[in-house]
Amino acid sequence: MMQRALLRPVRAVPLAFLAVIVIGTLLLMLPIAHPGEVRPLAAAFTAVSATCITGLAVVDTATYWTPFGQIVIVLLTQMGGFGIMSAATLLALLVRGKLDLSGSLAAQTERQAATLGEVRRVLVRIGLLMFVCEAVVAVVLTGEFLRRGLGFFAALGHGIFFACMAFTNAGFSIKTDSLMPYVADAIIVWPMFAAVFIGSLGYPVIFELREKWRRPGHWSVHTRITFWGWLLLAAIGFVTFIAFEWTNPDTLGPMSVATKINAATAGAIMPRSGGFNAVDYAHINDETVIVTIVLMFIGGGSAGTSGGLKVSTFFLLGFVILSEIRGEPEVTIAHRRIGNEVQRQALTVALLSIGAVTVGTIALVMTTELPLQAVVFDVVSAFGTVGLSLGITPQLGAEGQILLMGLMFVGRVGTVTVASALALRARRRHYSLPEERPIVG
Repeated sequence: MMQRALLRPVRAVPLAFLAVIVIGTLLLMLPIAHPGEVRPLAAAFTAVSATCITGLAVVDTATYWTPFGQIVIVLLTQMGGFGIMSAATLLALLVRGKLDLSGSLAAQTERQAATLGEVRRVLVRIGLLMFVCEAVVAVVLTGEFLRRGLGFFAALGHGIFFACMAFTNAGFSIKTDSLMPYVADAIIVWPMFAAVFIGSLGYPVIFELREKWRRPGHWSVHTRITFWGWLLLAAIGFVTFIAFEWTNPDTLGPMSVATKINAATAGAIMPRSGGFNAVDYAHINDETVIVTIVLMFIGGGSAGTSGGLKVSTFFLLGFVILSEIRGEPEVTIAHRRIGNEVQRQALTVALLSIGAVTVGTIALVMTTELPLQAVVFDVVSAFGTVGLSLGITPQLGAEGQILLMGLMFVGRVGTVTVASALALRARRRHYSLPEERPIVG
């Protein structure tokens, strides 16, 4: 049964997520989930956002939902985070033929069927990774919330909630201002930064780093471009956030230097799919908006809790461009040749992602009178399953909310299923047609 499901990823993964979304919507519509009458669309939007571990919200999570409703949201994010990591990793196992559990993702020359034992070991290790990371962060946060004067159960609830949301990159908050009340508290924000980083790198990279962290020369190409690419983009995000917002009186301006560093780090890491905001994004400068949109679109690592185009896809295409500029006949990364089929798959995913964002932007512009910049920001945030917003999400009508729900679903599930379907359909021709060169440029 497991193998039959893996052989139909285009059906199995979306249907599984749809089932979770329906169940989550029904649970959130229960009277116990909200003190008043729950709006069905608000329940559905929240269920989609939680299951797709996005964090966009049309209602205030801190005040609209009861503790029961907040627990449902946490459970949905856990199922979504575990589900997407498991699905993406198992599909990689199927596509590549065999996934070395030490962490190596080197392609095999011969495809071997994934055994049920391999599948179970992968699922168990992903579950343990999630549990350990979230538990460690929850303990640290609970202790800090206790120190800040919360009662034990309130501190424990806050610690567990924020730890789960950080690792799964979900971005929901039980505080109306997200991380803004805690931006000066390094003991709260930095463990959350670490959880977002680990969750967004992806299971294959995490386990390869665990085994080979002392031998970077032996890392696979996937781990190299994901790990170093993630850090490079984070550094760019940090420097630009500091540069553009340092004197902004509505964001970093009034803060101390240490708090500015915390806020800028959040501005560099959270757009990678984390979704928490340490400043009011409605007041950031236009330059910061552009950089944030780019970071949200690129996203994090494959087979992780982040969304977007994915770091590996982005930098793979960068190496393709570099090789073409140099006139090199083959694309090589770290003394490894990248196959033509992988290049085509990366280009296809990138163009489909751009198309989804473009169509989504046009559709949302047609259904609202909101500023174009804010529309583009929220569309990319939804597709990249980030959860940041310039403040327009609660203002959207039913059409706009449904559109964002579709983008969140496509951004979370679509890229995984499309990439795996393309890889599974790769075939070799036994003949070559005459070559012709259309004019390019």
